[in-house]
Amino acid sequence: MKKKLVVLTGAGVSAESGISTFRDSNGLWENYKVEDVASIEGWYRNPQLVLDFYNARRSQLADVKPNDAHRAIASLEEEYDVTVITQNVDNLHERAGSTRIIHLHGELTKVRPENRCNDADGYSEETVFDIGSDEIHIGDKAPNGAQLRPHIVWFGEAVPKINPAIDAVEQADILLIVGTSLQVYPAAGLYRYARHDTPIYIIDPNDVPVRDGRITHIKEVATRGMETFKTIR
Repeated sequence: MKKKLVVLTGAGVSAESGISTFRDSNGLWENYKVEDVASIEGWYRNPQLVLDFYNARRSQLADVKPNDAHRAIASLEEEYDVTVITQNVDNLHERAGSTRIIHLHGELTKVRPENRCNDADGYSEETVFDIGSDEIHIGDKAPNGAQLRPHIVWFGEAVPKINPAIDAVEQADILLIVGTSLQVYPAAGLYRYARHDTPIYIIDPNDVPVRDGRITHIKEVATRGMETFKTIR
């Protein structure tokens, strides 16, 4: 029986494919204020701006490819029972070949009705539609008559997939964290659910604000860090 390996990934994995990290040191994302394009308040305030922003991100995604880190993570399935938990909204893990992926913050290539939000009732997968690289506009409606919105978990909304992610980490024999500085919650707290005897590897070129005796920090970018991980695991 294969050991269970859980991989938690963040923006640093996709950065080497040319996708901008979610939040730069100046608090902007692609020159937009994060609160304007990544919060439920921003959607209520200016849905046209938000749709334009994600239409551009979707178009950009069609032009980028998985990098060696994505492919290295996918290749781990040859030896382990792998679950990828990603904070990224791109589909590069899928395109690299990973088969079990939990998208904590939604998926860029999908949309859903705006009246099916991340509240206590959540939303059913039947209300989520894959549109690939297509654009959505004001007036584009779901079958229930509601305006379509990006299938993204914004600030101010609950994270429906956090419980499946916790379950996966609790069962992990090995936890690998790649390309995230562990500062965005609730994802940043997932490592705490790992068993006391579960080794934790963090691949990130920056210092991480975590002190835990189980952690081995590989201070590299994702592609080089994955090469190192494969030699020491």
